[in-house]
Amino acid sequence: MRIALGISYSGSAYEGWQSQLSGKTVQDRLEMALSRFAVQPIRVMCAGRTDAGVHALMQVVHFDTLLQRETSSWVRGTNAFLPADIAVQWAQPVPDEFHSRASAIARRYAYVVLESPVRPSVEAGRVGWVYRPLDGQAMRQAALHLMGEHDFSSFRAAQCQARSPVKTMNRIEISQRAGPGSRYWRFEFEANAFLHHMIRNIMGCLLAVGQGNQSPQWLAEVVAARRRDAAAPTFSPDGLYFLGPVYEERHGLPSRTAAYDWLP
Repeated sequence: MRIALGISYSGSAYEGWQSQLSGKTVQDRLEMALSRFAVQPIRVMCAGRTDAGVHALMQVVHFDTLLQRETSSWVRGTNAFLPADIAVQWAQPVPDEFHSRASAIARRYAYVVLESPVRPSVEAGRVGWVYRPLDGQAMRQAALHLMGEHDFSSFRAAQCQARSPVKTMNRIEISQRAGPGSRYWRFEFEANAFLHHMIRNIMGCLLAVGQGNQSPQWLAEVVAARRRDAAAPTFSPDGLYFLGPVYEERHGLPSRTAAYDWLP
């Protein structure tokens, strides 16, 4: 039978999602925990790989097994073998044709950025940081040039393995929340798929516009150039969260809930 799991994790201590020889990845820790609980080797496939330092609130994975267990047992049993910064949120049987990656029709990410003259301390790793004031209107105008289907080569990492740089950006929302002497900015992205480092490279450009280093129209020029060196430097992974994949309702899988609205 095929089982889907919803996973949340803090990526600060890991070398990204994908399994590495070092064993210091989220996939390595999850597969180790599942295998210990099931007392047999289990390999998983994820909805979207995340970089080192990137967090996830609703990573979805699937795996095949002959074991018959209650869904609550997959959650509690696996969590018993996981470190405190990784947790299974839910488990659900799915048809054999379901595929955590191929069945996703979109993916969602959020960046949380602290605008403050002083760097974060308690929030280190959980928020990005800029010390210069940001212009929200300018960033929203710039983001309009990213909407729809484009060749996103200007935002593509050299090691990207995607077959095509053409992706469709469905939604970009930029909001803010003021605090004493600082502001939190939230950037939310939804697209059919993302290239390697695509969001981090887009963020570098949006922040360049927000800080007045570039005009909103500049982002249209970056898109048209289709060259990585036309864009701004890659922004830090701090504050980047994978909100999860989007599936058709017929799959009946949980989606993002209000429980994640603690993010600024």
